[in-house]
Amino acid sequence: MNIGIDLGGSHIAAGLVTDGGELLGKSVIPNSLGRSCKELVADTAELCRKVLSDCEVSIDKIKSIGIGMPGAANNASGTVTCPSTLKFYNAPIREEFRKHLDIDVQIENDANCAALGESIAGAAKGSRTSVTITLGTGLGGGIIIDGKIFSGFNFAGSEMGHMVIVLDGNQCSCGRKGCWEAYSSATALVESAVRAVEEEKNSEINKLAGGDISKINGKLVFNAAKKGDTAAKKVVDQYIRYLAEGTANIINIIMPEVFVIGGGVGQQGDYLLNLLEPEVSRLVYDGGCDRTRLKTAELGNDAGIIGAAMLGR
Repeated sequence: MNIGIDLGGSHIAAGLVTDGGELLGKSVIPNSLGRSCKELVADTAELCRKVLSDCEVSIDKIKSIGIGMPGAANNASGTVTCPSTLKFYNAPIREEFRKHLDIDVQIENDANCAALGESIAGAAKGSRTSVTITLGTGLGGGIIIDGKIFSGFNFAGSEMGHMVIVLDGNQCSCGRKGCWEAYSSATALVESAVRAVEEEKNSEINKLAGGDISKINGKLVFNAAKKGDTAAKKVVDQYIRYLAEGTANIINIIMPEVFVIGGGVGQQGDYLLNLLEPEVSRLVYDGGCDRTRLKTAELGNDAGIIGAAMLGR
């Protein structure tokens, strides 16, 4: 058995995971930005002890502890070289953690952990090569090649959300314009829906939001489209086209066996896939070979925990 940790800006989650990727139990505590590495690690180690206690498992049964976190994690040195939301740099995560629990510690980017989790125990189970993206506030993702995480020479690879799909397009948070994230994140979907409501006050989107645009989210927009609302369908159709462009680009480069879509938008399941698959099929260049399967994620918020636990397998 292993312990997997998803160390995020707002929460820290830890879970006990079998060698086959089954989550036996987990516990979550709040987190806040700006805390020191020592504070975070101390709380995380205590959370691991709680999970073990809740599951009635002794520490000597644990092979390793895997930690997934934002930013570039250098597993060779056990340090986080440039976290995106945590406020410390070149932090010696492994060294600090082992002061609390003397056990093997592996670290990796959180999106990469989620991709590994889906490849081992989720939607891409049984595949050797897969890509998983998460559509939320941003567009994160991970690439699995021959069963292993691809993260580039500097541990900062697989940033698919910052691939440009529209030259000189919408401003992205990274500083570039036209990034896939600026068009296909859940945030981009909501922004598009808000613009649609401003143009058409009687839209179903506005009705479902009770006239309060701050209540508009991705699920609401899809629900409005399912009801046949013209404005919502236009927003969703445009969103699907952008999502398909980026998806096809990644497939054309990597040709994974499975392409997994997670995050809030991925929860639309077959409805999303039925809209997306024809568009992607039209754009993918495969020369008549076997085609990449599009699937929605199966592990939800547990993907990062399970993937992190599998780092030491």
